[in-house]
Amino acid sequence: MHRLFVALRPPPPMRVQLVGLMGGGSGLRWQGDEQLHLTLRFIGEVDHHQAEDIAAALGSIHAPPVTFALRGAGLLDRRGVPDTLWAGVTPHDGLRLLAERIGQALRRVGVPIESRAFLPHITVARLSRHAGPIDDILARWSSLASSPVTVAHFGLYESSLGGEGARYEAIARYPLAST
Repeated sequence: MHRLFVALRPPPPMRVQLVGLMGGGSGLRWQGDEQLHLTLRFIGEVDHHQAEDIAAALGSIHAPPVTFALRGAGLLDRRGVPDTLWAGVTPHDGLRLLAERIGQALRRVGVPIESRAFLPHITVARLSRHAGPIDDILARWSSLASSPVTVAHFGLYESSLGGEGARYEAIARYPLAST
C-alpha cells in the first residue's frame, strides 16, 4: 500500500525563512526542511495499481504556475485540541484552481471527493497533547510575511510514518504552464 498526497514544494528561500522561525515551545515537533510542503490534496492509502492510475491522471492536468506568499499563521485542532501550527499563504485563488483540477483528475480514477474545505497552508509544527502554552510562539509566527514566489510544478508524494514523524518521498513531478 502507498500513502499518497499531492503538494507544492516551497522554493529554498521560503523554506529557509520558515526554518529560521522554528524553535522553542514545550511539546512541539518542528518540521524539518525536507518536510515542508503545501498540500493540494491528501489521497491516503492506495494499492500499487491505483497509485499508477493516480500518477497518470495527474499528468493530464493543465494549469498555470501558481504565485503565493507567506502570510500569518494559525492552529488546526483535532476534537477541540490544537495539534498543528501552520504558516498561512496568500492569495488562495491560483492554489484553489489547481486543487480543484487535481480533485477532478483524481475523481476520474476513483479517488473519493475531498470532504474538507481547502485551506492552503504549510505545516510547521505538530503539537503533542501535552504541549505547553504556545501564545508567544503563535505571536511570533502571526507576523510572518514573505515576498511572492511562483512555483511552476507540483508533485505526487508518498508518506511513510515513523516514530520521528513522517518522511516524504517525491514520486512524480508535474509541470505547470501558462495556456
